[in-house]
Amino acid sequence: MKNKLLIIGFVWPEPKSSAAGSRMLQLIEQFLNQDFEITFASAAKTSDNTYDLSLLDVKTQSILLNDVSFDAFISQLQPDVVLFDRFMVEEQYGWRVAEQCPNALCVLDTEDFHGIRKARELALKEGVDVTVEHLQNDTTKREIASIYRCDLSLIISEAEIDILTQQFKIDRSLLHYLPFLLEPVAVEAITQLPKFEERQHFITIGNFLHPPNYDAVLFLKQSIWPLIRQQLPKAELHIYGAYESQKVTQLHNKKDGFLIKGFAEDVNDVMQQAKVCLAPLRFGAGLKGKLVDAMQNGTPCVMSRIAAEGMFDNGSKDVCHTERSRSVFVNGFITDDPKSFTQKALELYTKEEVWKDKQNIGFMVLKHRFDKSNFKDEFTQKIEDLRTDLKSHRQNNFIGNILQHQTLQSTKYLSKWIEEKNR
Repeated sequence: MKNKLLIIGFVWPEPKSSAAGSRMLQLIEQFLNQDFEITFASAAKTSDNTYDLSLLDVKTQSILLNDVSFDAFISQLQPDVVLFDRFMVEEQYGWRVAEQCPNALCVLDTEDFHGIRKARELALKEGVDVTVEHLQNDTTKREIASIYRCDLSLIISEAEIDILTQQFKIDRSLLHYLPFLLEPVAVEAITQLPKFEERQHFITIGNFLHPPNYDAVLFLKQSIWPLIRQQLPKAELHIYGAYESQKVTQLHNKKDGFLIKGFAEDVNDVMQQAKVCLAPLRFGAGLKGKLVDAMQNGTPCVMSRIAAEGMFDNGSKDVCHTERSRSVFVNGFITDDPKSFTQKALELYTKEEVWKDKQNIGFMVLKHRFDKSNFKDEFTQKIEDLRTDLKSHRQNNFIGNILQHQTLQSTKYLSKWIEEKNR
């Protein structure tokens, strides 16, 4: 009999709309390869961009928030493993899972560390560097409580593992590094990509509902694009993203070459047409799907330090096994200063030799940092080991036991009160 996995999604997967959607499909594929029978459940509404999970032979189930019907559903399903898609989902359903399926292995996919994203947003608004006070925000407290309540949390960035273990002293046994799980770009595919002289214009891409992406577009319009446009008066910046709103549309300016293109049906097509990708994110966390899209399609990037975080952190030894400078092994340039950002964008756009070198580095980064074959066996073994000795693992997580106890006395009854109120 196959093992059963229940994924409780914050939203239904939309791989064309966000990196989170692509990440979820990667996790589903990983568990399918481990021979799990998968059910995906969510209280969110579907959209035109929702991926058809039946194509992967994944069952789907709509569920309700704060409703006892979930108890009956999961009690009947009796999953062996439950995967929570972000800490907010664990807050809602974790106590119900603990009551109905106490022996199920509970895994949290953080997607990214929401607490550090919030800290950086707060610091940006104040115009200061991030401090411990910023980091210890309410989002961080909720998220770390969720990490402790779960048996294992999937962390997409090594930088975030460092913060969680060093700043918050979380035991490493509760965390598992699992970045984007990608197929290497085939040599044949690389040779067929448009060449330097066949490409034109700049591109940036990202779901407009995600605040860091909208902020980056504003930053481009106000501080960076005018400088680039002065040097390249015929160049255009093509801005793509799902869920375009009026506040985004009004930024469109054809005269200045600042073009809001909206949703990209095929990210590979638009990325291959562009010569340079711009990613000046000023806050955020996790890994940036836009950089992966750029590297897969041979489009060098200019990016901020926050955009680059976790993508190249291990430097030259992991990427190319040499002792050369870490800064060399990036598929473009990393800088936060608008003037420097502009200079590097111009250098990539006008110097073919530099452009080709950075393009090739991007392919190497994908191979050595995100090849799924480098991670699948270790993750499979981790899940098996935890399921084999779950009782001992939980006994060693005493803080988690405390938080489970407190949760069962607070969140549980708040949910029940909402449930009765909605009757």
